[in-house]
Amino acid sequence: MIKKYRQLALHWQILIALLLAVIAGALSGKDAGLFGVSFYQLYDFFGTLFLNALKMLIVPLIVSSIIVGMMGIGSGETLGRLGGKTLVYYATTSLLAILTGLLIVNLTNPGIIDGAPAKEAIGLSELPSHISEKVEGKGGADIVAVFLRMVPTNIVSAAAEGKMLGLIFFSLLFGYFLTRIKDPQATTLKNFWQAVLDVMMEMTDWVMKFAPIGVFALVAKVVAVSGLDAFKPLMIFFATVLLALAVHFLFTMSLILKYIARVKPKLHYQAMSPALLTAFSTSSSSATLPLTMDCVEQRAGVSNKVSSFTLPLGATVNMDGTALYECVAAMFIAQAYGLDLSFLTQFTIVLVALVTSLGVAGIPSASLVAISIILATIGLPMEAVGLILAVDRVLDMCRTAVNVFSDSVAAVVIGRLEGEEGILQGDVTELRKL
Repeated sequence: MIKKYRQLALHWQILIALLLAVIAGALSGKDAGLFGVSFYQLYDFFGTLFLNALKMLIVPLIVSSIIVGMMGIGSGETLGRLGGKTLVYYATTSLLAILTGLLIVNLTNPGIIDGAPAKEAIGLSELPSHISEKVEGKGGADIVAVFLRMVPTNIVSAAAEGKMLGLIFFSLLFGYFLTRIKDPQATTLKNFWQAVLDVMMEMTDWVMKFAPIGVFALVAKVVAVSGLDAFKPLMIFFATVLLALAVHFLFTMSLILKYIARVKPKLHYQAMSPALLTAFSTSSSSATLPLTMDCVEQRAGVSNKVSSFTLPLGATVNMDGTALYECVAAMFIAQAYGLDLSFLTQFTIVLVALVTSLGVAGIPSASLVAISIILATIGLPMEAVGLILAVDRVLDMCRTAVNVFSDSVAAVVIGRLEGEEGILQGDVTELRKL
């Protein structure tokens, strides 16, 4: 039985763990136990252990991912006309995705239930007054502080204290200037950071294998205290993310294809269908990359010159769906705590979501690490991240498909701006098997 369970895809394991957690939490409550140890304490122990494992990955994963991403841009020669257009596209679409998420989450207010914050319903502890004052008490003058934090006086201290904005800025600079030094030092450093990233991706994948246990413990803990009321705000959050992703995927991307690339959007959706289905099932931009390149070149008609530059870079630094999700998740958690976020705080969320999306590796659920960075930046505890794990896997599949599609749109847009002909011409339904 256990062997068959282990052979199931991770999202099915998480779903089973979620159902078992609801049953276990409802039956045990907060007081039931065995041999003097309450089940609630066991839920809390394993849930905290899983969250600590995620926190452990934050610094090395983000630093190595950003540096390798900047290495992929290439030297100043590559970072010319083609590179400039690609980076402008990636920054613009990510910003549009984040603003879409911000608009919709402010309209739906998933963290507010019946006019009251959902913190009690979803089992969040009371937020200390000094934290709520810190988050809510930001004014226009604090905008300067946001940018000052981007340039830390001590990079080691910034990493230790969780000041991720400074760490991200340093990594961007380090990665860029790494492309400007000569061999053999350049090759040594590039191999080192690529190796670090490879190790961190493996470690993240390994930690996520324990996600079913983490989901079981964290959800059972909430149900034990709050009952089934916790799932109402969670379902609204789930629907909010799906709606925002759908708007960006179907509306924003279609407008870009139609008015900037000047091609028929329907043809590109058809051309990319194999890659989209693969991205949805694997939850990995990196794993889907070979198929994405094949669809873009063979089905959409983009040249290898453009696709070989835009797509590998996009698989690392262009994460529209992930950036949108990070923003909505951070806003949901803030609303659940009952915080009235000022324009500056929401601007900070947008800024950090945009920057951290550059450093989220194209592997399943790595955005959970990025969400913790946003929460730390605006001063919120990370405990609520555990709860959204219950729906994260399905949302991860959806946002990965959005990430991959945005990469492919970049290739079409850049190809058209470079004057390429024959992109998305003809009937793409009559295509070779992939």
